[in-house]
Amino acid sequence: MSAIKQREIFEAVLEITDAGERRAWLDRVCAGEPELRAQVEELLAVQERAESFFGECSGEIAGSEEEPGTEVGRETPDDAIGTRIGPYKLLQRIGEGGCGVVYMAEQEQPVRRRVALKIIKLGMDTKSVIARFESERQALALMSHPNIAGVLDAGATETGRPFFVMELVHGIRINEYCDANGLSTRQRLELFIQVCHAIQHAHQKGIIHRDIKPSNILVTMLDGRAVPKVIDFGIAKAMAEKLTDKTLFTMYGHFIGTPAYMSPEQAQMSAVDVDTRSDIYSLGVLLYELLTGKTPFDQQELMAKGVDEMRRTLSDREPHRPSTKLDTLPTAELTVTAQRRHVEPFKLRSDLQGDLDWIVMKALEKNRSRRYETANGLALDVQRSLNNEPVLARPPSRWYRLQKLVRRNQVAFAAVVVVTVALVVSSGVSTWLYLGEREARLRATKAELQKSNLQAEAERLRQITGDNQKFLQAAALFRKGQNEAADKLLDEILIPKTAPEYAAMYRTLGDWHIDNNRWQKALNRFAVLYLINESERTDVSVDDLRYASILVDQGNLPDYERFRESIISRNAGSENSAVAERIVRECLLTPANHDLLRALERFAAVAKLPLETQGGKVAPFMAAYYAYSLALMAYRSGDYPQTIRWCERAGQYDHGVQSRDVSIQLISAMAHQQMGEPGVARMELAASRQLIENVFNTGLNKGGAWQGFWFDWVCARIHLREATLLIEGLDATSH
Repeated sequence: MSAIKQREIFEAVLEITDAGERRAWLDRVCAGEPELRAQVEELLAVQERAESFFGECSGEIAGSEEEPGTEVGRETPDDAIGTRIGPYKLLQRIGEGGCGVVYMAEQEQPVRRRVALKIIKLGMDTKSVIARFESERQALALMSHPNIAGVLDAGATETGRPFFVMELVHGIRINEYCDANGLSTRQRLELFIQVCHAIQHAHQKGIIHRDIKPSNILVTMLDGRAVPKVIDFGIAKAMAEKLTDKTLFTMYGHFIGTPAYMSPEQAQMSAVDVDTRSDIYSLGVLLYELLTGKTPFDQQELMAKGVDEMRRTLSDREPHRPSTKLDTLPTAELTVTAQRRHVEPFKLRSDLQGDLDWIVMKALEKNRSRRYETANGLALDVQRSLNNEPVLARPPSRWYRLQKLVRRNQVAFAAVVVVTVALVVSSGVSTWLYLGEREARLRATKAELQKSNLQAEAERLRQITGDNQKFLQAAALFRKGQNEAADKLLDEILIPKTAPEYAAMYRTLGDWHIDNNRWQKALNRFAVLYLINESERTDVSVDDLRYASILVDQGNLPDYERFRESIISRNAGSENSAVAERIVRECLLTPANHDLLRALERFAAVAKLPLETQGGKVAPFMAAYYAYSLALMAYRSGDYPQTIRWCERAGQYDHGVQSRDVSIQLISAMAHQQMGEPGVARMELAASRQLIENVFNTGLNKGGAWQGFWFDWVCARIHLREATLLIEGLDATSH
């Protein structure tokens, strides 16, 4: 096992090019094992001497005059540029893997085109490497799919080094492409679905990729459309047929693949053979990274733990769900991740919760029988999520989670079982005696309960019948102008009727209660009126302002919060400036949190539009209301100088509605107080208070249209209470 571990560490450290990082990594991995550290460093020294030797030889070859068509011999990759392999002229080295080097090459006959040519590295042409190289060549030759880089040609140099030629893919890694172009979550999922289709095609041809990761999926542009291309089947495995006549043997216990993207069974190399579901797991890791910017388990941390601990992590440790993973990121990193997807951090987490969490975690199941059966199955579930259709993925059952918990804690659960059995045996006799008596009591209780349920159902039916009759009588009395009698019958009804044709009755009776100073009664009627308008999806109207103003005035803030959320959702797509103005005004009668203010920004912009585009064409009456709402928005957002400017503009537009003007004056007073100008604030507060108190003392709805509707005065009283508390430190709650 030590030789295997030595080889694994040697191959891993070759991927680290910086000398300092290489030493630090070896310090962690070989801690406490000086002999292993010495063996690995000796291998590295041999590797460096070999590279130096080949470099010297290549210098001699590069200086000689060779005929066109001279093959690549012992040259370094850079010195190979300009030489030929068969009909292909090497132009540029574009990639390098564990055993092969990839060049951009130019073919002149029979067609002129640029291609990607892959050839085994010098010094790496052992039998096993050649077998694996030929395996990749044959695997690609079997496949023909728009999302898989196709094989164009294959052969061997005069010295026997095999090569093959693929289509040249001009692209970047799929995760880098998504981040560089600011792709949304939906756009990332649409690219991922294409990758799933490519892997499905490979599986249908009998090929498992076994190394799915971002660097093996390049995104290129075709006809202005982003197209992912799966490359590098260098460690692909044939499922149904032999890919090469040469032996292709994977040493027991030796990793094939990239740990962060590797399935548990691929890491364990157990008796359970690796099948297509290993690729499903790797696709799950890729999807996880596209959604969160992170893999479930960090590659460097896995490598630093050592081989055995790495295997235990991949086999036993459950990763965070994607939405939960976001909570583990530092604030700055989370912000960048969300910005790359053009959403707020809280919205990104919300997008991942539910369907996408379930889909990813199903693909990442440790038990492969619980994963998706096919790559197409995974793609279909992602598409269902995009289409807002039910997905097949579901969270694991409680029983399944309990089974996994037991397997991870066998000793502890064994002890619990022993204790439990002892307790059960000791209490068995007394329980048996008790059961007979208990059964008799249960039968009697059940019979009584059935009787009670039947009586309750009968009473409910009688109540419904009685309610219907009373409601019809109330409606008839209302049509005759007998408000008091109609209202009394409505009080006796448990479940009010919310049919649209009864909206006028509830509105009139609510206003009638306001005239008689019965605020709670009015609130009851306007609550039903609001339900009617909400069920009809009507635009925001003064009915909503009636309801909102009384909710806040009477201190019913929980229902007011629900009202704010509903009214914003109900009118999310509205472009009506008058509706937008009223929504801002109705939703900001009390302070608002950051999320609510963000939701209202769009409505404020719609309300502002007429003032910017129509100029003097806007009626002064409405222009003043627009400025009133924008002043309130600015104040709730903490922009006090802008608040003052909007208040002043409102006064320039119109001075015709007392209730509106006094509300604007109170908002101005609060802004001056916040800006450190208490003298101005107190003067404006005193003037506003006197006017509001006079109106409520003489009675609402007693003046003309210039004075304002009663609900506008209620809004003014709400602002007065807030201003009094802010400026004078007093709670002005008396009516």
